[in-house]
Amino acid sequence: MIEFLKVLILGIVEGITEWLPISSTGHMLLVDEFLRLNASEAFKEMFFVVIQLGAILAVVVLFWRKMWPFRTRKEQGPLWKRETVSVWLKVVVACIPGAIVTLLFDDWIEAHLTTPTVIAAALIFYGIAFIIVERWNKTRRPRIRKLEDITYPAALQIGLFQVLSIIPGTSRSGSTIIGALLIGVSRVAAAEFTFFLAVPVMFGLSFVKLVKFGLHFSGTELLILLWGMLVAFLVSLAVIRFLMNYIRKHDFQAFGLYRILLGIIILVYFLLAR
Repeated sequence: MIEFLKVLILGIVEGITEWLPISSTGHMLLVDEFLRLNASEAFKEMFFVVIQLGAILAVVVLFWRKMWPFRTRKEQGPLWKRETVSVWLKVVVACIPGAIVTLLFDDWIEAHLTTPTVIAAALIFYGIAFIIVERWNKTRRPRIRKLEDITYPAALQIGLFQVLSIIPGTSRSGSTIIGALLIGVSRVAAAEFTFFLAVPVMFGLSFVKLVKFGLHFSGTELLILLWGMLVAFLVSLAVIRFLMNYIRKHDFQAFGLYRILLGIIILVYFLLAR
């Protein structure tokens, strides 16, 4: 029962931090430091990735009409929604850089860069980046206002920025949003493209982690994983709605300040813990 309460907290943390550009990895590190999920290291490594599928399913549910490429019987026109198919093709282009880097360096990064110091440094660095980019953006008007207006070159550029998220503490949504803002994409379009991009990326990463783990689950491990995904799903439904309403009226500077504060807390805590 205690383990299920721990997973409840982890699922809540995942559901909140997966979509806000504040790094789910940094938060999971802190939570696990205090809760210590009673499981093997191999299971925990897989769990912290696959639990994110619950959050991804929340995006699919909320953006189903926008993501589904086929027309319903009631809708007139061709079988395919041309604009939706175009967006998914751009997502594929954006995924290519990250897929290559992950396949080549994922194991090395897991072994060498998943440390409190690296995570804290990434939190602080990109927190400062958010503040600088948003202040710079105050003098600019976005040249790409809608999701459908993102071009293939712009999608590739956003995909290159997403590669940065392979470093723990960077935040996948944070790196893609910063990249999109820098090349002139509006906040709303940047967030929506991030949601689209997260679907294939997280399904791919989860598949890799499940294959590495070997699918040899005990009954308790399977229940823990499903419970964590369910909690992350339910929390993500509320967080995504909050984020989309928030960015229509505010910028990302508050998240930048929060990242800097969290990074400092992690540095101080783990330095003192030694």
